[in-house]
Amino acid sequence: MLESFPVVVLIAAVLGFFSGIGVGGGSLLILWLTLVANTDYAIARQINLLFFLPAAFLSCLLRVRQKHICWKIVIPAILGGIITCVLFSRISASWDLKWIQKAFGVLLILVGVKEIFFHQKKAS
Repeated sequence: MLESFPVVVLIAAVLGFFSGIGVGGGSLLILWLTLVANTDYAIARQINLLFFLPAAFLSCLLRVRQKHICWKIVIPAILGGIITCVLFSRISASWDLKWIQKAFGVLLILVGVKEIFFHQKKAS
């Protein structure tokens, strides 16, 4: 049932919504795939990358057209992300990823707690 076409479309629509507003539906997709759909973690990561490439591209395109991109921050971030992604994609194949999964889970919990309890008030 969880892999039926209507359920997959519904989950994709919800995660696309989160991606479009900048919440980062990738973490939620991996959680859905591993915890609910019982997908292997390595396969869930691959699905996540392929799912969010077009969503991220379209979201970025819209943000650029709306002039909501600070290029002085984005360009160095892109370069740093590309370099570290290539480096760690090559060397992490031999790693035990259990500790990374747990650390990422802790990070998600801490970010969630911060978002719930420690919002800064905007200056008027």
